[in-house]
Amino acid sequence: MEAYLDHAASTPARPEVVEAMLPWLAEHPGNPSGSHRLAREARRAIDDARDAVAALIDADPGDVVFTSGGTEADNLAVDGVLGARGGVAVCGATEHPAVLDPVRLSGGVVVPTDVGGRIDLGALVDALDAIADVRLVSVMAANNETGVVNPVPEVAALVAGHAPEALVHTDAVQATAWLDLSDACRGAHLVSITGHKFGGPKGAGALVLRGGATVAPMLRGGGQERERRSGTQNVPAIVGLGMAATLVTADREATAARVGALRDRLEAGLLSAVPTARRTVPDDVPRTPGIAHVCFPGIESEALLFLLERDGISASAASSCASGAQEPSHVLAAMGVDRDDAVGSLRLSLGHATTDAEVDHALAAVPAAVAHLLEHTR
Repeated sequence: MEAYLDHAASTPARPEVVEAMLPWLAEHPGNPSGSHRLAREARRAIDDARDAVAALIDADPGDVVFTSGGTEADNLAVDGVLGARGGVAVCGATEHPAVLDPVRLSGGVVVPTDVGGRIDLGALVDALDAIADVRLVSVMAANNETGVVNPVPEVAALVAGHAPEALVHTDAVQATAWLDLSDACRGAHLVSITGHKFGGPKGAGALVLRGGATVAPMLRGGGQERERRSGTQNVPAIVGLGMAATLVTADREATAARVGALRDRLEAGLLSAVPTARRTVPDDVPRTPGIAHVCFPGIESEALLFLLERDGISASAASSCASGAQEPSHVLAAMGVDRDDAVGSLRLSLGHATTDAEVDHALAAVPAAVAHLLEHTR
């Protein structure tokens, strides 16, 4: 049996999304920047998608800047704000590299997190008070490895009080499938999303600018997206993104409840079957419903993933190979997870397409694979 448990990396496209995209791949050649009828049709399709994405975040359609995905949206938020306003960027230590790298490269400041992986609000205030020219604070709505939810509205309130000239950006890529973004991103001036995390196509995302936020463009040329992101728009992918936004708005609550119950059953079963296993995130830390993150001390996740793939399970680990040695991810390191635990981490991520049978398969295969590895490391 196949079990796809890597939805945090990419979800299967919903059938309605594929259906909406197909005509724009096969029948509509118009460039939306043109003036003839076919071009106007393409532009209307983009405008409809812009409306749907804006509704996700309670924004105006004109606030939506379509991008190639979450990485470009995050880069545009950091580099674009600094390019337009100068100053210093601040972010949390568990941010996605699409935020961390441009913040670090710009000479910005990285704030530590607590043991649950949430940004340390006290350390954030200290940074805001110590730096005179903070112009951007970025904190992700939900973490891509652990699902941990950050208090974005609380962060926004602190920024308004301690660095009123600064804008707040949130990477909501992992939050869109699970959280009401109008609430979860309240107070944020810039919000990044990408379609393939909630049933849309790869290659289509957006940066939403609110409250008068402006960015210097990274891509220049034709002046598309109100001169904030030049380049001919990817009409089929944008149409798919709009359809995915409409669908997730309609069924998010029911899907989150169903998937959350599956995730809880999966975690409880793994912890019961493998006595040495432990959940990475403390019980009292809020998480999105789709991610089960467990550490298995005494094994390496690379070997575990090999065995799981052999059993038809697609999953991932929050670790990477550096110079041939297994090293814990920056997220787990920031949380203070013991290295021996971190190198045996496993992320099983569920989504709208996950079934009970897939969870049952994982509950049988993962403990067996862990036992096999422990037996051969003694």
